Amino acid sequence: MKTATLLAALALGLLPGLALAECRGDHQSAASCMPGMVWDSASGTCVEKPTS
Repeated sequence: MKTATLLAALALGLLPGLALAECRGDHQSAASCMPGMVWDSASGTCVEKPTS
């Protein structure tokens, strides 16, 4: 029983670190653009929203 509890605690302790490892780098999307900005798929960045 102690081994199973230890393994479960170890797994739960490592999960946040593994989740953060996937989020490293410059991963942006349309959802992360500031208000007044839109996603430009050609450049892969947020750009100012056209006025017309």
